[in-house]
Amino acid sequence: MRGVLLDRDSLDRGDLDFGRLENSLDDWQFYGSTAPALTAERIGDAEVVVSNKVLIDDAIMAQAPNLKLIAISATGTNNVDLDAAQRRGIAVCNVRRYATPSVVQHVFALILSLTRRLNEYRQAVQQGRWQQSPFFCLLDYPIRELNHLSLGIVGYGELGRAVAEVAHSAFGMEVLIAQRPGTTAEPGSERLPLEELLARVDILTLHCPLSPETEHLIGARELALMKPDALLINAARGGIVDEAALVTALREGRLGGAGFDVLHEEPPKDDNPLLQVELPNLIVTPHVAWASRESRQRLLDQVADNIRAFSSGSPQNLVSKI
Repeated sequence: MRGVLLDRDSLDRGDLDFGRLENSLDDWQFYGSTAPALTAERIGDAEVVVSNKVLIDDAIMAQAPNLKLIAISATGTNNVDLDAAQRRGIAVCNVRRYATPSVVQHVFALILSLTRRLNEYRQAVQQGRWQQSPFFCLLDYPIRELNHLSLGIVGYGELGRAVAEVAHSAFGMEVLIAQRPGTTAEPGSERLPLEELLARVDILTLHCPLSPETEHLIGARELALMKPDALLINAARGGIVDEAALVTALREGRLGGAGFDVLHEEPPKDDNPLLQVELPNLIVTPHVAWASRESRQRLLDQVADNIRAFSSGSPQNLVSKI
């Protein structure tokens, strides 16, 4: 079978081993990136297509008569028209649980950077304030330990559970789990309604998908319920938080800090509210929580495994029926 990878550069910077993927099919064509106008032409008569973010809709599928499998090199499926694939008998699979260690470590990197006030202390050294101090250390910015703090988690799936485990076992934090957005309380459940959880936590971390129920789940009203020294961490999806409301809360001192790895539009525009301010208690990283080399290698290897499973007649990780 012939395969095409449409956007290699979104995964690889020359540091990954492609041997497993190359051996999954007889014939491969790799492209660094693919513009929309070139997608149909590059797929051509291929039977397997690998795409991370390149859009594959019904019109593209209509021009790919031999296409049998779309292997998404991500967990999210929004770049593929799943209904069209099902109608056309094209299998679609994704990759899962490949980035858990990387994301969890990034979440705690953000938390520790904010609670240890690393931005402020680094700036103090760069400005020469430590060098001019009459004492051996600076104590200008209060530092918080995690062991007596409470961590609230919205989204208690693979990532949420892994974050909870590290919070409890490594740092001795109290962990509180939010009720699923858009649902009512289950009898006997220890999950808390979001409003109650927001008022109790010292740190809130988001791990839920973006959906109609979670879009702007955290807005001005929800931020007002949080403690004025609380932190908000978002390594899920940007649209879950009203970014303008967050900036207002940070500027007015109604929130202790925020660490964001995602924005509502990516790549972001210059007018994004979180990119228009310079605040020491705001850290924005460019959607790299998942992107350790080890994580990207696991992703690539799982794509290869998905293709092999499909070729052997036992497809795995399917997200569309065939």
